[in-house]
Amino acid sequence: MSRIGNAVINLPAGVTVEAKDKVITVKGPKGTLTQAYDPVISLTVENNTVKFTRANEQGPTKAKHGLYRALTANMVKGVTEGFKKTLIVNGVGWKVAKQGKKLVMNVGFSHPVELEEIEGINIECPSQTEIVVNGIDKEKVGQFAAVVRSVREPEPYHGYGIRYSDEVIERKVGKAAGAKG
Repeated sequence: MSRIGNAVINLPAGVTVEAKDKVITVKGPKGTLTQAYDPVISLTVENNTVKFTRANEQGPTKAKHGLYRALTANMVKGVTEGFKKTLIVNGVGWKVAKQGKKLVMNVGFSHPVELEEIEGINIECPSQTEIVVNGIDKEKVGQFAAVVRSVREPEPYHGYGIRYSDEVIERKVGKAAGAKG
């Protein structure tokens, strides 16, 4: 029995969910999101709640039951609150800035690295060492944050790199300089 799939989604005021032609559409104050779904899963919307049911008890169907419920819950949260990822840039002389629709990063290369802002997300740089990625689509926000982090992944000796604000980098001990052998 899928515990996630059986949980109902409570809809906040101003959010509508409808399913037509194998596509779930969620509309809210921040925008509209859509997601295609498999017809073995059906959903019903009544009394400001969304409930998912499955057609059979096969393994792949059970997995899709929880999957589509979780994706829909993320869409509801996205159109009401939105999603946010914060990244920290740590390195000597490293800095980031937003120029128009581009994120320009000087992170120890001989050239600045520029990343174009994709549709559906918003980039902010509150300081020279902080990047905030906002959006209503959890997948796009997470993917863009991962692309930014992959430019210079954190290293364990000095902690230099681009990391998530809630990420913990386990530090390693360097060489023991001048140790007697």
